[in-house]
Amino acid sequence: MKKLSLLTIALALLTWAALAYAQAGTDVKKAADDTGKATDTAAKDTAHATKKAAVKTGETSDKAAKDTGHATKVAAKDTEKGTKTAAKDTGKGTKVAAKDTEKAADKTGDATKVAAKDTGKGVKKGAKAVGHGVKKGAKKTEDVAK
Repeated sequence: MKKLSLLTIALALLTWAALAYAQAGTDVKKAADDTGKATDTAAKDTAHATKKAAVKTGETSDKAAKDTGHATKVAAKDTEKGTKTAAKDTGKGTKVAAKDTEKAADKTGDATKVAAKDTGKGVKKGAKAVGHGVKKGAKKTEDVAK
């Protein structure tokens, strides 16, 4: 009987171990299913969040591009206005300088005419004086020769 009770106990232990193992297998399967479901949910949530982020990034990029385009247009207009103003001012300055140069040329021409007249008079006077001196010298030479 001892043998039988040992055998019964061993059989009971094996049965219990098999049941425990089967129970553990069920728990593992349930845990795997739960993990699979959680992974699937996390993947869907991540995909949704990634899609939202991509849309927002696209919208932000579009807005930045529009803002940059607008700023570039404004800068181009400002540059064009500045260039036109500078050209206009340069044109006015050139006209004023041309008039001033023309006036100066006229004054220089007038002064040159006056100087030429004065020089001519001086040369004429000098020539007369030299001629008069030569005449006197010739007369003196003539007188001496007599």
